[in-house]
Amino acid sequence: MEATQATTPAVQAPRKKEGPVFQAPKKRKKWLRGLAVLLVLALAAYWFLFRGNGANDGGMASAYLTEAVQRRDLTVTVEGTGTVQAIQTYQVGTLISGEVLEAPLEVGDRVEKGDLLYRIDPSKAQTALQQAQLSLRQAQLSYDELSAALTPSASAAGVVQQVHVRKGNLVSPGTAIADIADTSTLTLTLPFLSADAQKLSPGQSAQVTLSGTLETLPGTVESVSSADLVGAGGTLVRQVKIRVSNPGALTSADTATAVAGDVPCAGSGHFEENMRQTVVAQTSGEVTDVLVTAGSRVSAGSALATLGGSAVHTSLESASIAVENARLTCQQAQEALDSYTITAPISGTVIEKNVKAGDKVDGIDSGTLAVLYDLSCLTLQMNVSELDIGKVREGQQVEITADALPGQTFRGVVDRVSINGATTNGFTTYPATIRVEEYGDLKPGMNVSAVILGDAVSGALTVPVSAVSRGNKVLAVPAGALGENGTLTDPAQLEERTVTLGVSDGAYIQITGGLEEGDTVAYLDTETAPAGG
Repeated sequence: MEATQATTPAVQAPRKKEGPVFQAPKKRKKWLRGLAVLLVLALAAYWFLFRGNGANDGGMASAYLTEAVQRRDLTVTVEGTGTVQAIQTYQVGTLISGEVLEAPLEVGDRVEKGDLLYRIDPSKAQTALQQAQLSLRQAQLSYDELSAALTPSASAAGVVQQVHVRKGNLVSPGTAIADIADTSTLTLTLPFLSADAQKLSPGQSAQVTLSGTLETLPGTVESVSSADLVGAGGTLVRQVKIRVSNPGALTSADTATAVAGDVPCAGSGHFEENMRQTVVAQTSGEVTDVLVTAGSRVSAGSALATLGGSAVHTSLESASIAVENARLTCQQAQEALDSYTITAPISGTVIEKNVKAGDKVDGIDSGTLAVLYDLSCLTLQMNVSELDIGKVREGQQVEITADALPGQTFRGVVDRVSINGATTNGFTTYPATIRVEEYGDLKPGMNVSAVILGDAVSGALTVPVSAVSRGNKVLAVPAGALGENGTLTDPAQLEERTVTLGVSDGAYIQITGGLEEGDTVAYLDTETAPAGG
């Protein structure tokens, strides 16, 4: 009989009543999870960077680029942009009004400096100039007359007979200064019987006999009157003038008779001086000096005295000012007339013509009449950074390109460098003017890029610019830290060195001390380097 095993259910001990279980808020759980993740990542990074094995070192090494220190030719360059313009641009305008009589220029014409561009009707300006010239002549005449009046002078040669003034005398217009007579020759006027006088002619010789001394002198018939006069005893006579050279003692008080040819005169007569004048003052003033005495021989224009004084000085100064004012007015009138003829101020090409012959212009309101460009060469103003301005000098070559002319490169030269910088937001730039002689298809107004070619160094010892950090530090690679293919195997062996720097072309920089040719430098590859590496 098969035994049957009874199964008795186990008696379970009674459970203790459990208290409520604490559950963290969901946000706090997320924050704790995030913190835990960050800690894990930080530990992993620390281990990867500083505690890793050789495989990890290989990962760090791959973040570095290496390059041998080698020699190459460097050219310092400065780049910039700008807009090319004609070397000179001139907008033709006017300040006058009137009808345009001539306008021979046309768009595209080549004009030379001084060529006629416009001629405007100048009739009013011509009249104004003529009036100004007359005023100047009148002012100059008044000044000259006053100036001459201050030195009373002889109008003809002669001998001073009498001086009427002394130094210090005050004179007015008409005051006698001196008497002058020409006694070198004398004229004797004698009556001849009319019938006898008709036999005489000018130039005929005569014999003159002085009354009293009966001294005889040669003479010459100067003229014979054609009119009959009634002489002594009712006879008809004619006056005959005979010229006699004065031996030195004859005066107008002496009398004489004469025989012309074989014809005697019918009476005696007095000698007369060849010339007699009384010089008078032409203006008021004080006699400051007397320059002659009685008996002095003078020539035409010789000064006899001088006049002065404050009143005279004032009058002369006023006359001088009047002349200068008239001269300035005349000059202004001439300039005004000249402005009616507009000529080319520069040699160039007419690129715009806005006024033609027959049009009327109204001064400045007429605007620009024409525009000229001097296209002998183009210029470009390029703003250079204060960091690069020391690299730019006059005479340096420039390479120029334009997006509008793909594939073409133009040559220019630095014409001048201004020291008048412009500062914006604490950064200063300086304008450099570039001259482009052979500009080909370039046109004024085109935007271009320019590269200034600065100093060039042949065979410079160089490293990449990226290999230099903190001003003048590089990482030198010992031979033991390089693999067979020249890659870095052990970054821990890198050596920081201080170097002396030279010129740079932007990609490479010259090393003048601290490294030798054949050395190798390492620098981080910014594209593949791990963050924080």
